[in-house]
Amino acid sequence: MWLTWRDAMEHALYGDNGFYLRERPSGHFRTSVGASPVFAEAVLRELVAVDDVLGAPPAIDLVDIGAGEGVLAAGVLAAAPPGLRSRLRVTGVDLARRPARLPEEIRWTASVPDGIHGLVIANEWLDNVPVDVAEQTADGPRLVLVDPSNGAERLGDRPQDADLAWLARWWPMRAAGERAEIGRPRDEAWTSVIAGLVGGRAVAIDYAHPVDDRPPCGTLAGYRDGAVVAPVPDGSCDITAHVALDACAAAGERAGAATTVLTTQRQALRALGVTGARPPVEQARSDPRGYLRALARSSEEAELIAAEGLGGFGWLSQTRFPVARPG
Repeated sequence: MWLTWRDAMEHALYGDNGFYLRERPSGHFRTSVGASPVFAEAVLRELVAVDDVLGAPPAIDLVDIGAGEGVLAAGVLAAAPPGLRSRLRVTGVDLARRPARLPEEIRWTASVPDGIHGLVIANEWLDNVPVDVAEQTADGPRLVLVDPSNGAERLGDRPQDADLAWLARWWPMRAAGERAEIGRPRDEAWTSVIAGLVGGRAVAIDYAHPVDDRPPCGTLAGYRDGAVVAPVPDGSCDITAHVALDACAAAGERAGAATTVLTTQRQALRALGVTGARPPVEQARSDPRGYLRALARSSEEAELIAAEGLGGFGWLSQTRFPVARPG
């Protein structure tokens, strides 16, 4: 059975007994959320900044899209100061079942809510939004079809006109054999987030590439048990592809985003106080236990902002300000 990559990914990841409905993501790959609670602390600082701009409304949202095991949502809720926590509405968005032992205050839903007034975090969500793969031929782009049982591929029809237009603008292929992941479904997914934002900020965090430096062979990959594996869409592994965040940014602006910042996780977290700075050596003599705690934290921070690792993630931040307060 031959399918487009978009259909094959949809079934492998989210169909009956799909990978994300069956597996715990932390068992297969490392994310910023799982690497350290420092990440949740940084998101909390971002939430506090949004709350300040909104004028400390009676209720403020934190929406975690692709919430997985609920670690980020629970971490921010636990660390929030009382004055903020009493006004905080936390929502985890994921197709997987609600995690056990998740705090009762956290709402769990399968779709992005409307009327968000606060902060949206989509950490490694867009890379799992299924996309089609196209290959350039002498006659122009053709869709790549895949056999889900073994990953074998062959060429299919031309992409739809809307996808051809997306490729021409955001991922032009010039030589026969070049490949592209058609990111239009991700633009649409991000548009739905911005459209649902009454006021505040939405942040998408993912491995990304810019229009002037797209990888000529694409980025489709599989992950299982902490290792990179062949991307066979049979439900046995995660199937992912890097994100054209610049295209998502343009889509967000069309949906009403007032400001846009595209940067890296390294730069974004450093602006939020995550520096990786080591404690002074003198502290080892005056406060050895405190020194060891500070040293461990500096190591965690360094991992989050490492340019060749997690720090290389792209951060897309878009806002809708000013707005009238609800109620």
